[in-house]
Amino acid sequence: MTAAANSDPSISQSMRLWLAMSLWLFLVLAPAALRAEDLVFPALTGHIVDQANLLPAGVKQTLDTKLVNLEEKSGIQFVVATVDSLQGQEIEPYANELFRHWALGEKTKNNGVLLLVAPKEKKIRIEVGYGLEGTLTDALSKIVIINAIAPRFKAGDFAGGITRGVDDVITILTTDSSEWTKKPHVRADNPGNTFDAILPFLIVALVIFIIWRSQGGGRGGGRRGGGPFIILPGPGWSSGGSSGGGDWGGFSGGGGSSGGGGASGDW
Repeated sequence: MTAAANSDPSISQSMRLWLAMSLWLFLVLAPAALRAEDLVFPALTGHIVDQANLLPAGVKQTLDTKLVNLEEKSGIQFVVATVDSLQGQEIEPYANELFRHWALGEKTKNNGVLLLVAPKEKKIRIEVGYGLEGTLTDALSKIVIINAIAPRFKAGDFAGGITRGVDDVITILTTDSSEWTKKPHVRADNPGNTFDAILPFLIVALVIFIIWRSQGGGRGGGRRGGGPFIILPGPGWSSGGSSGGGDWGGFSGGGGSSGGGGASGDW
């Protein structure tokens, strides 16, 4: 058995790397999870939550009309939020936790979208609910940020950037995705290197699976058990889902959840 175990040193080395990276992930993510529990979020008062006061009253009204119409026609709950500060968090975990806190979108469809702007940190994030990840993809979200929002923010035109970003997202959500979504064929040319190539993805999948199981094994359910909730930084790295929407001033989320789909940017 010893000879068999040592016959393939590349696998042994890969396993050691796997264990080391898994330990590193948990050591890095645990402090972030503790900080996330202390975040204070603004109240969800409507489709526009402008805590940072970036938008004139007229622009807010125009955007609100567009977002209300979108929700009435499609059920998609799209909220724009600006915040005074990310409270020491990276924008990805902050946006995901805010999305979950507000429970954006319908509970059964998870069709919420959040456009988050943090002017103090100069960060932008489009957070996408599970149900819309196939339409408003990570790549398309990034294009909206790079082409529509960031250039206008750099010029000091926050109202223009947010308006253009909202318009582009609505266009994507109401257009047939088959026109611009293509999935490339990926093939491993060297099967002998496949294990090493996919090792990082296996580690991520393992961490997600452990968290998924600890949260009850479902996207739409609330937290179960007494284990800590971990916010994983980066697209697609958050688990579980929020259940039940809050109710602030007659406007509330429907209980939808997000797994970290979307994209981030800065200016």
